[in-house]
Amino acid sequence: MELYQVKYFLALCETLNFTRAADKCAVSQPSLTRAIQNLEGEFGGPLFHRERQRTHLTDLGRLMQPYFEQVYAQAQAAKDAAKTFAKLEDASLKIGVMCTIGPSMLADFFGCFRDRYPGVEVQFLDAAGHSLREMLLDGSIEVAIYGLPEGIEDRFHAMPLFKERFVIVCSGTHRFAAIDVIRGRDLHEERYVNRLNCEFYEHAGDVLHAMGVYVKVVLRSDRDDWVQAMIVAGHGFGFFPEFAVTMPGIVVRPLIEPEFVREINLVTVRGRPHSPAVGAVVRAARTYKWPGALDRTPV
Repeated sequence: MELYQVKYFLALCETLNFTRAADKCAVSQPSLTRAIQNLEGEFGGPLFHRERQRTHLTDLGRLMQPYFEQVYAQAQAAKDAAKTFAKLEDASLKIGVMCTIGPSMLADFFGCFRDRYPGVEVQFLDAAGHSLREMLLDGSIEVAIYGLPEGIEDRFHAMPLFKERFVIVCSGTHRFAAIDVIRGRDLHEERYVNRLNCEFYEHAGDVLHAMGVYVKVVLRSDRDDWVQAMIVAGHGFGFFPEFAVTMPGIVVRPLIEPEFVREINLVTVRGRPHSPAVGAVVRAARTYKWPGALDRTPV
């Protein structure tokens, strides 16, 4: 049974006339007649009594009519849903965002995205960078925003969004507050409040240890707001991405010799078909003017 046969059947139920039914369906009468005959052959009996002046349903036809109506209505609903999906109406998008990215870097972008695509509902999932990589692979999310010191693997497609330096943060009473620029050697044996979700922690530690620089970890937390609160309270210094520092009263100083910079990317699985909503966010990210963004040509 084909959908066009269902359509012809329902048109004939409505008009009870082969000529008018064919006109309603914009086909020739012989085509409509053949379609009804094929349908009758498939169902094992006549669906209509054919009379010169009047055509009417058989008992089998009356039995089948509500089923055909349901099939046709569901098919039309499916088509309408597909059109709505393609037009990004009532669409949804799950985006994984690395938990160490400051919300201020994304708030304006997604505000612009909402204005451009008001029918897309965006759900953010907060996780560490390596966790986002696994969530992309298992399909829990379609797109992620993150950056790792080792870069992005070839099985992913990564579009660079922006770069940001890592900085040293401290309280106003810390000795670093009186220094304009912090050098790596200045950190030796200083009290340090550790961000457990810092994706650069091991990498930066290896670089500093090679210089003979070691810090004293006094507190650890997987929540950046708690870490900043402990720093403002004077427990030690912190190592933060510059755009992730949000707490009032915290002092920010550049770190040099060595300098650490991370690149944040919009990441999808290479070669995997994606929804129109993913295409929309990629296009929006490509044309958005990111703070500190890399040079790239809008398309």
